[in-house]
Formats: sequence, C-alpha cells, structure tokens
Amino acid sequence: MADSSGVAYKDLVPLPDTEAVTEPDKEEAARALHDGPTASHALATSPTDEVGLVQQDHDEEVKDLGWNEPKESIPTPLVGGMENEDLWVLVRRFDKQMYHVKEYPYPVPNDLDLNIADEDEFSPDKLRASIERLYMTVGIGLMGFGKQIMRLRSWREKRRTSWFCAAYFVAWIFDLLTPLFITTLITLIVYPPSRDIMFPPAPLALVSAKTGGVQKPKAGVLGSTDSATGAPENHKGEAVEAEASNFVNSIASVALSSASGKHPQNEPPSNEEAGAPNDSVPDPTAVAIGASDARAKQNGAKEKHDKSKVPMETAMWNGMRPIMHGIGDMNDTWERFANALSPTPPFPRDVYRLRLAAVVVPLLAASFFITSYMVVKGLTFGIGFGFFGDPVIQPGIKWLNSTYPNWQKLLELRNTLLKGVPTNAQLTLTLLRIGEANKAPLPPPPSAAKPPPDEPAAITDEHLRTAGADEPLNATPEELKAAMEHDPNTAHEHTGDDVAASKEKPHGKKGHHVLGAFKAGVKGAVSSALGADHLKAKAGSGHAKDRLGVVPRDPASDVSGPSDFKCRYHGQKGYTYIATKSTIPCVAFSIDKKIATEGTTGREERELNPVWSVPIGDIKELKKVGGLGWKAKLVVGWALDREVADGLEIVDKLGNHFTITAMVLRDELFNRLVAMGGQKWEAW
Repeated sequence: MADSSGVAYKDLVPLPDTEAVTEPDKEEAARALHDGPTASHALATSPTDEVGLVQQDHDEEVKDLGWNEPKESIPTPLVGGMENEDLWVLVRRFDKQMYHVKEYPYPVPNDLDLNIADEDEFSPDKLRASIERLYMTVGIGLMGFGKQIMRLRSWREKRRTSWFCAAYFVAWIFDLLTPLFITTLITLIVYPPSRDIMFPPAPLALVSAKTGGVQKPKAGVLGSTDSATGAPENHKGEAVEAEASNFVNSIASVALSSASGKHPQNEPPSNEEAGAPNDSVPDPTAVAIGASDARAKQNGAKEKHDKSKVPMETAMWNGMRPIMHGIGDMNDTWERFANALSPTPPFPRDVYRLRLAAVVVPLLAASFFITSYMVVKGLTFGIGFGFFGDPVIQPGIKWLNSTYPNWQKLLELRNTLLKGVPTNAQLTLTLLRIGEANKAPLPPPPSAAKPPPDEPAAITDEHLRTAGADEPLNATPEELKAAMEHDPNTAHEHTGDDVAASKEKPHGKKGHHVLGAFKAGVKGAVSSALGADHLKAKAGSGHAKDRLGVVPRDPASDVSGPSDFKCRYHGQKGYTYIATKSTIPCVAFSIDKKIATEGTTGREERELNPVWSVPIGDIKELKKVGGLGWKAKLVVGWALDREVADGLEIVDKLGNHFTITAMVLRDELFNRLVAMGGQKWEAW
C-alpha cells in the first residue's frame, strides 16, 4: 500500500490479491490495532502529512474531544484533510448501515475488512437501509449527471456549450469522436480541477431537469445544496438522508394504497353531511391494518380459495436476500469509484486515479486504429457466441471451477481495478481506528433539538459558479435570489387534482377523534405493560429485566461517553466502560455508583468491581439488538412519542454472550469496540 506522500508503481497495476482466493481457510488473527492486519489498520496507525486534532499526541488515557457538546464547541479539523461536517456525515450513515459484525480471521479481499458477507442476514429493515443508501449514492449521483447534461443542451451557458459543440463536431468531421471521449475521460480522472471547469457546480435542487435553467426548489427554499428538494438541514447531509427515508416511505405508501384499493376518483362528493360514514372512520391507508385483506373481502374474494398466495409470498421473500445483496454490491461499487476519483485521507491521493487512467490509456491508443466496422463485428460475434455457445461455455466453466475454485472472485472489481479502494463504511472504520490509535475517539455526530429554519443556505463559489464569463445558470442575481428564498406553497404543488386526491389521507372530523381515542387507549395499555415489567423483573423474568429502562423519561440524562456508557445488564442499572489503562484493554460492566460522579478514566479496573469483563482482542461478534420487538417499538414511538433505547450484544471467543440494554449511546459504543482491536470484521 502506498502512502499519501507517494505512489508505488506496483500499486498502479490492478493485479488481484490471490491469497484470499487460493488460501481462503488460512487463519490470520491479530489481537491489537497496531499489528496492522489490514491496510485499514496500517493506515490508521501510520503518520500522515495532514494532521487533525485526533491525530496529535495525547497524554491522557482517553482524550475527550467534545462528546455531548454542540458542534460549535468541537475543534476543527478533527481529522486532517476533511471538514468535521463531512466526517459526521460518514459516521451518521455508518451507524445506519452497520447492524451486525463478526470476526473474519481469514485473508480479506482487497486488503480491507468490513466486506458484506456472502450469506448476510436478511431483514426488511436492512432492505430499507440498502434502498435508502441506493438513493443517497447512485440516485443523487445520476440526478446530478442528468442535470449537468441538461445544462449543456439548453445553451443557457453559451460559451461553455459552444466549446463542447465545437470540440464534438470537429472530432466528428475527422472521425476522432472516440479519442475525444477517452481523452476527456482521462483528463477528468487525472486532473480533478478539470471537473469543475467542464461541469461547474450548482445546487441540485436549483437546476431544472427540463430546461437546465433556474427553478424553485421543491422544498420552497434552497436550504441545502446536495439534496434533490433543497430542504433545510441543521447538519450537512441530513436533508439527503431525510429524502432517502421519505423516498422509501412514499413507495410503501403508494403500495399500501394500491393494496387497499384506494380510489379517490370514486369517492362521494366532499360536501356530504356531518356524521356520514366516510366522516366517522379513519383512512385505512393511515391505519395500515389488514387493508389488503379488506379489499379482497369487499370484492367477494375468499382467501381460502386463493392457491397462489402462499407460493407467491414465499417466492417474493426468498428473492429478497439476493435483491438486497445486489443493491449492496451496487452501492459498494459506486462508493469505491467515488473514493477512487476523490480519495479521502489517510488513503493515497493519486494512486487510484492514476491506476484508472492507466487502464484507459491503452483504449485511447487503440481508438485510432479500431474502426466502427470492427466494433460492430466484434459486438455481434460476442452476442452470437453468448447465445449459441453453451456447449463450449459450460465445459469451460466446469473446468475453471475444478481447477481454480472461486476464480470469479479474482475478477471482481474490488480485487482488480478498485484494489485498495474503500467503500464509505470501510473509510469510516479507518477514521474511527485513527481516533482509537491516538487515544482520541471521534465525537459522535451532533444532533439538533430544533427543526432547521426555513432560510436559504449560504451559497459560495464552492456551490455555484460557472466557467468563463457566463452567468451561473444564465440567471441574474435577482432571479437566483427569488429562487432561493422561502415560498411555503411550493412544497404542496401537484401536477394534477388526481395526484392531490390520491396523496391525501382525509379522516374527517370524527375520524380524527377515533384515531385520537385509539392512540390514548394504546398509550394507556403500553404504559401499563411497561410498568408491569418492573413487577415481572422482581419475580425473576429475564425478558422483563431486559425491557427495563428501554423507554427513558429523559434521554439527555443518560448521555455519557467516551469511556463509560450508561446502560443496564439483566435489568441492573450501571455502566459499560472501556478500560485502556490496564495491560490488556477490555470492555466491562459495573454497577459501581461512583462512576456517575468520578467516571472511569484513570481508575484501575479492580477499583470498579466489574460484573463481567471481556478483553477487546477476544471479542468475536458485535450485534445491535432492539430494546423492544419491532412491532412494540413502532407502537411505543407512535403512542408515547418517545424514543426507545436499544442494546448491544457482545460475544467473546469462548462463546459467552453479554447483552447490555437501555443504552442511549449504543451506536457510539459499537463504533469504539469495532475500531479498537486487531480484528478483521465481516458485515452480516
């Protein structure tokens, strides 16, 4: 691995690392972060040219750089070469993506751990997270590309479009279009400033996909520069994350409305008398209980006569795992290309871009000699061979499988062209390891108690500029100002009355009362059930003990860290703490009340009287667990309007399981434990 100060020529050659394929069962365990079992560990412990506060020497056992502090009080930059806001975007999305990791003691492909397991667990929540990630990476990227193309086609920025037009038709006259495209691609790869010259930046929500000119953002105000709607945000990246969540919610809402047979065009007139049936019941798409079955029954269908229901449901659920895995692989590949073109320290700045360019340069040389006739003939031969060549293809695949097992992995992009390039999760893990290597854990992303204001974001040349003397988007300053300012009506505009009617969920006055009464009843039942857990716990119920404290009255009072984390174990209040002062760093749980006032930093482990203790190097598995079942969690969140404090399961190499619950900073403890040791992790 080349460091950030130079490029090793061997790193420019995209030859695969064969050890992970030829010796997949070879165990390579490391107990400490400084053992450097992967490139991520090595980069985290190596000196770099750009040094942030996290990378400086610290005499303390653990340096608190602003845990539980507002972002204004946190020094910048924490990590050299990147803004704190960019760091927190990565960590916040890492928290949503990582649920379950297991130690992987074998050679890892790409020399980076935290790859997705081939048989990773499926759950609807993980599928949702994968789709949200697909929107934030591929979706937003394609939107930006499409709007850049529309800006060029619109001729609004005349000078820039004129240069593109002239270059295109000159190359067309001399039959040099392919060399022109490849040369442009090489320039964009090798010389990053050329990207802003050829394709000047502009806020995504401000550019019209139809005209290429200025438009009013869908949110009614330009409150963010990287989101499709321009919605306001308190912290960078929150608007895109909210869009991704609402994107999935909207798909589910449309699917639910279709399943329940919602057809607003067939509704009776809206001026019916008060007390009519339509006014007395809630919208079934809002209640979302048995809507599809209700539709089947109203149409006279009998579920017992439907022989396709069970096999269709089974086929759909069986197909969800490969779909989720495929979406994850697509996201990973997109992120690797993005991190190759725009690397983040401590990963090398130039080696990946030069490797990509080195692969494209031979295509440039060949493009002067390969004619369009040769391309068409070769393409049609390939199509024909793929269609009719099964008698040759199948024996060849069988021979490869027997002679070179797992040969497909040698051809994966992460092992060849993108060798050494991290996904965002692998990049985040490396940044977390930098903090642990320097005894300065990264502060968690700050949160805001208030909603973001409906005010335009501060726009600079970094967000909006043009090449040459053209005006940005060919708009006057007055037009830009008018588009950016807040208009409360824009977010509610529809393309037609039918869309507006389908989107609405009218309950009627009595319907609202029904929902209110239902919510009050559920709230009372939930409160009673949670109160009964204390009695059951005293009677010895283990499940009741695990549910104690999962709905904290004041989550802010349970905030702790970076060394000790307020939580429960088997219902007992206490602290899970990380001790690094001892000879063997470990994670332990203690019910010592002195921790609340004196903390754990600087105290010997024997003084804390731990209930249990696990060396960091002996952790084999980390799994985030819910404080309640998913149905109960939804009901509690809806009825009580309160968050649920979840838990974390720790498994050591002896097979012992330790489940800590009612932890507000569950993600932060997970991040510290996953980054501290020498384990190579695999995501499940």
